[in-house]
Amino acid sequence: MTTLRKFSSFFHPERFQGWGKQRNYFEGWYFKVLNHNKDKAFAFIPGIAFDSNGNGHSFVQVLDGKTYTSRYHRFDCQDFMPSEKSFEVRVAGSFFSSQKIQLDLDGIKGEMQFSGNVPWPSPFYSPGIMGPFSFVPFMECYHGIVSMDHAIQGWLEVEGEHISMDGGRGYIEKDWGRSFPSGYIWMQSNHFQEEGISLKSSIAKIPWLGSSFTGFICGLWLQGDLIQFTTYNGTRLRKCFADLHHVHLMMENKRFRIECKATRDHATTLASPILGLMDGRIEESMFSALEFQLTERGSKKIIYEGISSATALEVAGDLGSILI
Repeated sequence: MTTLRKFSSFFHPERFQGWGKQRNYFEGWYFKVLNHNKDKAFAFIPGIAFDSNGNGHSFVQVLDGKTYTSRYHRFDCQDFMPSEKSFEVRVAGSFFSSQKIQLDLDGIKGEMQFSGNVPWPSPFYSPGIMGPFSFVPFMECYHGIVSMDHAIQGWLEVEGEHISMDGGRGYIEKDWGRSFPSGYIWMQSNHFQEEGISLKSSIAKIPWLGSSFTGFICGLWLQGDLIQFTTYNGTRLRKCFADLHHVHLMMENKRFRIECKATRDHATTLASPILGLMDGRIEESMFSALEFQLTERGSKKIIYEGISSATALEVAGDLGSILI
């Protein structure tokens, strides 16, 4: 039964992947939601984690991007209930899927419906955003995109404050494996001058057969088209810079160049996995400023220039080997 579950879920990265794993393993989904006025931003992260001895727990981590606070709601493993046939996960009294969230946590209640979801393509030869690396069995961390962009209808009640989420925008991704990379940069925004645009980019140090390489994934959803810049599709990383205040990235695939410049906002501490155990610490801001420019390489024509003041940004660990 476990083998069948693993095979079925492999080609659906959004589903639970950890069937039968109970040592040095974590899996979590990241739901980012902003209200219509962009003055409220939250990330909800349900998941499960096991250390090297098989001691585990489930959790829902909550990040409030406006108040710079986070809470880690811890539960027993038995409270983590994933579906075998679709992306549906229940953690204690809360429910998560690609179509909705129902929250019943201490100090936080709510229900949100999602529509118009934009998934990352997942053909059989390249399951999800990891592409051919999905087939490598010893990766430290695997990554998936559930929805690049979608509309929200619903509400939240946070410490007694009622918040309408009607007309808001959302984004969903996930990670699973043993540990987060020892050094990485990650950014995401789907709040630009107009709807229908979402940008996600990450660059990380990837362990590989006793050594390491710089891996990167960038996807730009631009009004109906997904433009991909990845390690495995011939993209070249031309610039990767980060200091305490700024991040500057540039990538080129066969047709396009994308350049991203971010100004870091105050960040909030979150728990992150190290060999399965959620003992690591990273920092994320949800209101960093971002400017990006998409250019057609041959004609030098600027295809689009985007500006966002509601960008999620993480700069974590030892970046020495990935900076250019």
